[in-house]
Amino acid sequence: MRLTSYTNYALRSLQLAALRAPALVRVDDVVKVHGLARPHIVKIVHELGKAGLIETRRGRGGGFRLARPAAEITVGEVVRLTEGPFDVVECFNRATNTCPLIGICRLSRAFSEATQAFLDVLDRITIGDIAANRDQLLGRILPLQEGIVTPKRARA
Repeated sequence: MRLTSYTNYALRSLQLAALRAPALVRVDDVVKVHGLARPHIVKIVHELGKAGLIETRRGRGGGFRLARPAAEITVGEVVRLTEGPFDVVECFNRATNTCPLIGICRLSRAFSEATQAFLDVLDRITIGDIAANRDQLLGRILPLQEGIVTPKRARA
């Protein structure tokens, strides 16, 4: 299973918001930490806001913060939001399926079970969990924000 960088940076944005709670996080903070283009993060923040995962404040002194406690937002919820349907194989999407084996194929059942197991694990992990080692994370993030270190591009 491979997730997109969009999902990775959505999770990182939420993680940073959890680390900074209750203070606001600026889009430019996320851009500096992860070395991404600003429009990419703006799009992520917009989607997270529409989904009710973050609150946003526009203008000078604006930014975003978690809309719910970090312990109540699961990684699985974010992955489902940012990845959309998990059509691991063609037959998962009834609208585009052309496989004549639908309904009798054991392989598609195995893929379905594996996908559900993957999401079940992610449903047990919260944004609070991925921000729990706060001191270590901030120790790595603060030099990036201050421009002391250039971030290496992370893979999704």
